Amino acid sequence: MLRPTPAPSVERSKIRRVLEDRLTALARAHQVPGAQLAVHTGGMTLAVETGVLDAETGEPFTAEAAVPIGSVTKAYTATVVALLVADGDVELDDPLGDHVPELRRGGPPCTVRQVLSHTAGLPSGPDSDQVASVTAARYLLDHCTDRSLVMPPGTDFSYSNAGYVAAGRLIEAVTGMSWQEAMRSVLLDPLGTVPSFIGTATTPHRPTARGHSANTATGRTRPVRQNLAPAEAAAGALRAGALDLVALGRAHLGDGPRGLPPHELAEEMRRPVSGADPGVLADGWGLGWALFRHGETLWFGHDGNAQGTSCSLRADPATGVVVGFTANAGGGTELWSELTDVLGEVTGVRVPAGPTPRHLATPMAVTSQCTGIYLNGDIEYQVTMGDGGGLALSVDGDLPAPLVCHEDLTCDLVDPSSGRRIPGGRFVRDPRTGAVDRIQLSGRMARKSALV
Repeated sequence: MLRPTPAPSVERSKIRRVLEDRLTALARAHQVPGAQLAVHTGGMTLAVETGVLDAETGEPFTAEAAVPIGSVTKAYTATVVALLVADGDVELDDPLGDHVPELRRGGPPCTVRQVLSHTAGLPSGPDSDQVASVTAARYLLDHCTDRSLVMPPGTDFSYSNAGYVAAGRLIEAVTGMSWQEAMRSVLLDPLGTVPSFIGTATTPHRPTARGHSANTATGRTRPVRQNLAPAEAAAGALRAGALDLVALGRAHLGDGPRGLPPHELAEEMRRPVSGADPGVLADGWGLGWALFRHGETLWFGHDGNAQGTSCSLRADPATGVVVGFTANAGGGTELWSELTDVLGEVTGVRVPAGPTPRHLATPMAVTSQCTGIYLNGDIEYQVTMGDGGGLALSVDGDLPAPLVCHEDLTCDLVDPSSGRRIPGGRFVRDPRTGAVDRIQLSGRMARKSALV
């Protein structure tokens, strides 16, 4: 006897229940109070949520809730710049100083394209607490000069919040609006995203999640405060939900408001920038987009971490699949990695959680060439060699952690408690002399300034 084929709505409801159950189980396992997942595939969008917005109030997490999405904000900022390009107000290869008044004198000799792709050579930027009371203009005058470059513009990749502060100022200078106003009118309103920003009053009728810190020893989870400086808004101030992230990804695939952005420009934004090696962050980088190789396809997306949150967006140009994820605790990063496996099992959608795992190279026998003090703006990385010949890394004077360097100059950090190796980055040679003169850690390049 043949069984009747279940109606699509019945099958979809079943998948939704399974995803919700698995998301709930993973959130508990990783001490994440609440999370959202949205998947667009086959012309339909499926959304599930679990948990609470705030561990103290117990308010439930809903599809409408907005989460601080951290650096995923950069993809939104880059999209607004692209729309200004589409209108003819800006050219991607314009010198940045042509549009940003503070950088016309003494600013870095980089272009708009290089800023959006993190190839401008700019430093990462200072801690938010150090610039909490300064304007974006003052921020750029102090931290984006030709003297602060960690590499010549256009020669490699160095992830930079400062570059996106500059992109935000470009938007303000061209539109005559604040970054928030321009973001709302140029992009969020057309996408149907209810605007919500860190540092401003919460939006009426839109629930907002708080970030959380989890203590694995005690099992206690507590809310934490967002400390993003107002000057850094364009690099990380947006709050959004998983469905909002999906809407942005769909727009870049031509499945959203018409011309947002135009097809040719959307394609250019997700094209790998030549010579840009983002290291452990992604397999490549475009204009505002991280690129992740999955089989024969390059997915585009971005990851973001605010204080106590972890969010991700992935989109596949080949199939039109878009996935958005938000979590209101730092453990959301590990949750996301496991959740992508669950998506494959339950829906058949295979999503790259991160860059392609690299093959371990042979450890180096001689490592003294890598020792030294490396600087990225105000951040100091010190690489030393102990009596046993092993390397150690200290950041801004913190206790050093073991570092393993391989023959291809990639390096792993060693977790002192577990001994587990964590991909950290790579050392870089001067192409003229062959000497190691830079280190890239978590996508950020630092230049050697002295021997230890």
